[in-house]
Amino acid sequence: MQKESIAIIGGTGNQGFGLALRWAGAGYRVVIGSRVRERALSAADKVKALLGSQVEVEGMENPAAVARSPLVVLTVPFETQIQTLKSLRAAFRDGQMLVDVTVPLETAVGGKPTRMLGVWCGSAAEQAAQYVPAGVTVTAAFHNVSAHLLNDLERPVDCDVFVCGESEEARMQIRPWVEAIPGCRYVDGGQLANARIIEAITALLVGVNRRYHVTSAGIRVTGLTT
Repeated sequence: MQKESIAIIGGTGNQGFGLALRWAGAGYRVVIGSRVRERALSAADKVKALLGSQVEVEGMENPAAVARSPLVVLTVPFETQIQTLKSLRAAFRDGQMLVDVTVPLETAVGGKPTRMLGVWCGSAAEQAAQYVPAGVTVTAAFHNVSAHLLNDLERPVDCDVFVCGESEEARMQIRPWVEAIPGCRYVDGGQLANARIIEAITALLVGVNRRYHVTSAGIRVTGLTT
């Protein structure tokens, strides 16, 4: 596994591709994962077309992507989260970290994107923690970052990123990846259970976007000195 690399499962979707684009542009090695290898390769080629052939980005099937990097980001829809993690269980290794970006929006059952589903264990991130091997650490982050802005390289993202996890050490491991995205600021979100609050903010922001006819609503915390 490459130390300064990151695998994005669901990297062909808007959120995952936007994160891949920003991190590759910041000089990180990025592995885009997909259920279909050809789609992952196509997404990697698109990143190179936008940023230049010098960027380090690869496309692979999801299990190969997970095996390649110590840090794995899950950006799949909520309705496929459990199935995806089950299919990847054998690919994970002790010491890896999973960053869950899943939001349990009502769209998973044909409802509205401004409403949340109840999750038995509290949040999508806590659910993810139940479906990875014991040696894999789970954190939650990037829920409130606009996919539209991530994909618009002409604009900074302009959003705080709450990172939740069971230990401060785990949360701090995500800080460089947050700060690599122009306009993003790291905010310590505390325990993984707090992800249920952060996930719900996404639904709120979707509603704000609709009411104000924008695509880039984000969130900022005032009064912080760092």
